[in-house]
Amino acid sequence: MPTESTTQEAPADAALNALLVLPRLRIQNANAISSPMTWGFPAITAFTGFMNALERRLGPEAGVAFYGVGVICHGFEPQVTHGGYTRSFHLTRNPVLQDGATAAIVEEGRVHLDITLVFEVDLALSHSGEADRARLAARIGELVAGMRMAGGSVMPALPGTFRSPPRPQLVLLEDGEEKRSSQFQRLSRRWLPGFALVSRDDLLQARLLELQAVQPGATLLDAWLDLSRLNHRASCHQTPDEKTGEPLDTVEWSADPRAGWTVPIPVGFAALTALHPPGTVAGARDVRVPFQFVESVYSIGQWISPHRLREVDALMWRSAHDSATGLYRCINAFRPSSFPVSHTN
Repeated sequence: MPTESTTQEAPADAALNALLVLPRLRIQNANAISSPMTWGFPAITAFTGFMNALERRLGPEAGVAFYGVGVICHGFEPQVTHGGYTRSFHLTRNPVLQDGATAAIVEEGRVHLDITLVFEVDLALSHSGEADRARLAARIGELVAGMRMAGGSVMPALPGTFRSPPRPQLVLLEDGEEKRSSQFQRLSRRWLPGFALVSRDDLLQARLLELQAVQPGATLLDAWLDLSRLNHRASCHQTPDEKTGEPLDTVEWSADPRAGWTVPIPVGFAALTALHPPGTVAGARDVRVPFQFVESVYSIGQWISPHRLREVDALMWRSAHDSATGLYRCINAFRPSSFPVSHTN
């Protein structure tokens, strides 16, 4: 269900604020079915989940704590077959069952990705030296090469793609808002060409008010569906006939303007039941942790060239949990007031 954004405070008492950059990762066969109602780029929860998995693999002795992740996409290659206006996923035939019967085909959407991940991290004071950070970044790169990301495999760069293969790096953030903003803008130019995914919850609320002005019973779901499609409208006007001069009815079709490259995205989960104690639900993946049934939460995102962002917070997605409402969702602090948005058809 679509939801409004909530607030989340930035991490406090940081030792060394830094950015961990994993440039130009090639992901093969990532999950392209991001929720029951959307397909395409993996859900942002796939990357926050990868961030948590990476932090656990490093362990507390590594002296690095993760708080947020930014995603820049350089290449997107869905594994689909085109047929006019319809697309079908390339599916695989599973091995036969034990009795020799043909196994059912389970629809799985896959996509090949070329992405850059930027993590907001805190480093222990022992990593204040440049050589120490370089060693830690290299170690993280080795760990990432053996992990799964959004259900896909991290593959090495293709031969000849880069003159010198991009390497992971840990960059200490400068003190002061103005210096940090200038530093981030210099870094963001290295991630071109590409597009960063940011949150546009404000568009969802604005469209809801527009719909309710015409349909008082409109809901957030109606607004989300309206923003998720291309709306074409017909306008009729009269023009004189070139030969006879008589008025003729002419119909022209036009698409509603869009606030940039906007897309429907899942941003988290909403609880459907109370939290069940560990081991009380049959078939749970991990019987050592509590279990809860959830449904997807949706919002609107926008793809923006990273060099047009002005600060780190505008790129970062952070996890938030409200135990009172059972809402688990990802928050992005992008604000359109500081970004020039052009409306195009």
